[in-house]
Amino acid sequence: YDETVPYTILSHQWAEQEEKILTSCEQVEKDEFKWLWVDTCCIDKRSSTELSEAINSMYWWYENSGACYAYLHNVPSSFPRLNDKIWYHNSKGWPEWFLCGWTLQEMIAPRNVQFFNRCWESIGNKKMLTHTLLCITGVPPCILVDGLSSNHPCVAQIISWAADRMMTRVEDRAYSLLGLLDINMPMLYGEGRKAFHHLQLEIVCASNDQNIFAWGCGAGSDGRSGSVLANDPRCFWGCDNM
Repeated sequence: YDETVPYTILSHQWAEQEEKILTSCEQVEKDEFKWLWVDTCCIDKRSSTELSEAINSMYWWYENSGACYAYLHNVPSSFPRLNDKIWYHNSKGWPEWFLCGWTLQEMIAPRNVQFFNRCWESIGNKKMLTHTLLCITGVPPCILVDGLSSNHPCVAQIISWAADRMMTRVEDRAYSLLGLLDINMPMLYGEGRKAFHHLQLEIVCASNDQNIFAWGCGAGSDGRSGSVLANDPRCFWGCDNM
């Protein structure tokens, strides 16, 4: 990827692919960009090497985008300001986009995140929605506005933001946190929850942050398992105020 070439990047859930991509290209033209990066088109998941490289590079790609289009496919009109368990009954009262593990880094990394509803109407941007996003995600406004590098939250706090998020593959509970924690490691699908153990070991080797051992105290945790390593990001629930 050429850092000198401005591009937009799409953050979405995997549904209605062709129509969504075509419409996002139209938005790119309106915003006078020339390039759009979409994971479903730009990553060959048949290649384990390419997939591993992509996952390890994903945060950087989002961080360096000129704009990120966050497509909220189940939002009918304006951005929801209040929890609505009737309309969003399958996603804890908020749009489904906020339940996905991958979209956490896709929200934090880019400087410019534009939200769109299911009709591709603009419904706000990250900077104007910081306090609502705090209510939904637990991520402080200072992180949303200035990014991770300017604020240096502790490891436990970062992982806590992913505690309630969902993944199709259990390994992605760990892999989706790599960029947020500034860690690179190989992918090994099939290792299950060991992936999160491996992530924690990489963090211990790369950082002096002792808060990585502060898990197990929150209401969402499954308690101590006899190991210093947590089994899942849910174990860090309640660590968001560290």
